[in-house]
Amino acid sequence: MDHEARRDRRCGVYYEKQEVWRDEQLALREVALDSGLTEVFKWRAPAYALTEGGNVCIVGGYGGAAVLSFFKGALLDDPEGLLEPPGPNSRAARTARFPSVAAIEAARPALLDLIARAAENERQGLKVDLPPDDFDLPEELAEALEADPPLREAFEALTPGRRRGWVIHISGAKQSATRARRVEKARDAILDGKGLHD
Repeated sequence: MDHEARRDRRCGVYYEKQEVWRDEQLALREVALDSGLTEVFKWRAPAYALTEGGNVCIVGGYGGAAVLSFFKGALLDDPEGLLEPPGPNSRAARTARFPSVAAIEAARPALLDLIARAAENERQGLKVDLPPDDFDLPEELAEALEADPPLREAFEALTPGRRRGWVIHISGAKQSATRARRVEKARDAILDGKGLHD
């Protein structure tokens, strides 16, 4: 299947609208398509997946670079040292950051290898072995869950990553009143089964 058949029109629109890191993101797009992945538009961004289903990586531009993020990057050996966790609370994802098209082209063989291994991991159904959540619920969230059974049920039905995201967000406030407001603002999203970034 050629590149054109594997492109998603919505991704093309996304790339056209980019004002920062457009050329670099387009270069990452070509690497992902050269790998044989299919382009899909998910989470308001271009993602790259197996034709038979299964997300492998996603392209973006933020934090001073163009970024290729691997959903299960923690499973990948990285002999070139391209990958890093996207943030201090990241457990499964890993990102490769590039400040220029030249840097992407220099890393192209290593990127194609990473993508091929990530795609094979996805085909095999491998999962990142995450330890049980090691966080305590902030008092304000624990109280809200205790007082509101539908909220508790919805929170417990969230994926572990979504629960973790809410806990980190709510706990990040220094004052109790702010944590309580964050719980209240999160209520509808939690009841809808959404995470902080959905």
